[in-house]
Amino acid sequence: MLKNTPTRFGFMAKSLHWISALTVISLFALGYWMVELTYYSPWYKPVPHWHKSVGILLLLATIFRVIWRFYSPAPSALASHSTPVKLASSLTHTAIYFLLFILMTSGYLISTADGRAIEVFTWFSLPGLGEFFPNQADIAGLVHKYTAYSLIVLSLLHGLAAIKHHLIDKDDTLRRMTRN
Repeated sequence: MLKNTPTRFGFMAKSLHWISALTVISLFALGYWMVELTYYSPWYKPVPHWHKSVGILLLLATIFRVIWRFYSPAPSALASHSTPVKLASSLTHTAIYFLLFILMTSGYLISTADGRAIEVFTWFSLPGLGEFFPNQADIAGLVHKYTAYSLIVLSLLHGLAAIKHHLIDKDDTLRRMTRN
């Protein structure tokens, strides 16, 4: 089943969720390593290129994911979940999307402050619009860094909550995102 049902996530939502999760973790690790590279490292040019390219693809996937969510709404919360749990879940998911868009916007502002386009592998270019405010690359860099750390922490808490639901509460929260 491609679309979500009232009780289960469909193939598209599950695929987008897990691809996004793996991509966010990979981009964080790559970014963490990348900032320590020196000019003379053989990785100095290819790694930022990969980071930006995959980041733009994640942006496109995230936009599609938001659109898909309107087309195929998420299943209802489990009846066993309390109101605070439902609220925490809703706020966490909203915050993750919000952080993703801040992260990708700040990455774009870093990369295009000098007016150059972002080359997405050899497939297409995302035009650069130049500097919108003084010290754009530096300010956007700080926003990017702290947003990335915030997103990783929130994603870790999200994952731990899913594991808690599975192992302690013994409910279907995690199963709805992993099984057919």
